[in-house]
Amino acid sequence: MSFTSFVWEIGNISNKSSRKRHRLRRGQAHINPEASFSSSPGSPGSSTVQIEQRKWANLPPELLLDIIQRVEQREQCWPGRRDVVACASVCRSWREITKDIVKTPELCGFLTFPISLKQPGPRDTPIQCFIRRERATSTFRLYMGLSPGELSKLLLAAKRVRRATGTDFVISLVGDDFSRSSNKYVGKLRSNFLGTKFNIFDSQPSTDSTVCSSCELCRKTHPGKVAPRVTTSNYNTAKISYELNILRTRGPRRMQCIMNSIPVSAIEEGGTAPTPTAFTNCLDEHSSPLLDSAGRRPQVGSTSRSMQNVPLVLKNKAPRWHEQLQCWCLNFKGRVTVASVKNFQLVAAVEPSENVTITEQENVILQFGKIGKDIFTMDYCYPLSAFQAFAICLSSFDTKPVCE
Repeated sequence: MSFTSFVWEIGNISNKSSRKRHRLRRGQAHINPEASFSSSPGSPGSSTVQIEQRKWANLPPELLLDIIQRVEQREQCWPGRRDVVACASVCRSWREITKDIVKTPELCGFLTFPISLKQPGPRDTPIQCFIRRERATSTFRLYMGLSPGELSKLLLAAKRVRRATGTDFVISLVGDDFSRSSNKYVGKLRSNFLGTKFNIFDSQPSTDSTVCSSCELCRKTHPGKVAPRVTTSNYNTAKISYELNILRTRGPRRMQCIMNSIPVSAIEEGGTAPTPTAFTNCLDEHSSPLLDSAGRRPQVGSTSRSMQNVPLVLKNKAPRWHEQLQCWCLNFKGRVTVASVKNFQLVAAVEPSENVTITEQENVILQFGKIGKDIFTMDYCYPLSAFQAFAICLSSFDTKPVCE
């Protein structure tokens, strides 16, 4: 059997077992390696699934490691990257080895599993994506790829919901389910009435340690009690503000982003950004989402003088006025082709006392721009994640009559 046929057989067995599990446990995402794939002992079809998985789980670890490494090294982009996901969907032993082999986007520059959308991007080369706006349905879809003409992978989708006091952009892993109680829900963006201030809400905290501590506390406080199904929690992880243009002067929008979940030390030499390793769903109505060492419940992104946990602040890069073109210009390196007030580039806004090099201060962390009707590019890199970058770009689509 050729290596390609071997990989396809793995995918077929994974799909068959996933369809069986889907009938048993509706709503569980079979491509999510963090999910549990085991069936209850007495459930129908559980023996068939266990037999199929046992056949592949009994492979020698050295051989299994070599197989998955070959698949991971060969498939460097989508849709071929789905073969790596198929390996993680075979059984528990395959999943654990695949998770050890596949690195985070910061280290490898690839988006593989759903949790990769919550992890920081690469430090050197930005991940290039594009956003398609659908006016009829008020939805926005984020795709992996250089241009809409290529075979692209859907990463995230958002739906705009207008309220009496503002606007919500509900963000999901799929394009047809925007329920906040769904396991596809990843967060939302909320604006004020004028569309000048926004808050990014994440469905989980920025670090796994706080989640683990809260789960342990819940188990100790309520032993043997089954947690009820509740709506997914929201954690305020960033704030976006647009400067008012009262005098109606000509020029692009001016914005500022306070990333409460990312410390400014992340862009210093040797610094690291929070990197979640799994989606969390263990919180219930009795547990505190975040606890400090004293058992108190601080706000997400609160600063600590001892830790010098000052949040990272991003600002839009100032454009220059082009006399011949009679417009404001930024160097998007060919990724933006249509002039629009929505176009922007974000760089770090740091104080002189902070240990951040000039190179890091001039590095473009996120750029967003128009290339056609309802088509926009989005390029992001460390320390932002795809979810955070997408939420910031969504703020540019909201109406801002007092900022233009």
